[in-house]
Amino acid sequence: MRKATYLAVFEPTGDGYAVSFPDLPGCISYGSSFEQAQREAEDALGLHLYGMEKDGDLIPPPSATPVIDPETAPGFLVCPVSVYPDMVRNELDNRRVKTNTTLPAWLKDAAEQKGVNYSHLLEAALIDYLGLTSHPKGS
Repeated sequence: MRKATYLAVFEPTGDGYAVSFPDLPGCISYGSSFEQAQREAEDALGLHLYGMEKDGDLIPPPSATPVIDPETAPGFLVCPVSVYPDMVRNELDNRRVKTNTTLPAWLKDAAEQKGVNYSHLLEAALIDYLGLTSHPKGS
């Protein structure tokens, strides 16, 4: 299973820790305690890498020594943060999302009388309509 580890900068603030990843501009997070900041950093890293992969962006390799912004607050810590990108992608791609649909009132009434599970029916119908046998990415 693929594992990605990047160095994160944990910068103390007045009420917690700001987190940034020098190798991944825009990947930032925050936690009110160091432990929470670590958990939030994992989420931020996983989501950032997922977004980059979906957008087709080139993911930079992790550097051995991060370049620290000279304006970083004293007392900062540099720690490795690891995620499993394939697990993040699988979780996000298979999460349930809501979608609205419209249909005639008489059909809705008839379906409710039969106890139809709209989500299950729509999912099965779309899989059949699209000719899919499994998730298109094999997840």
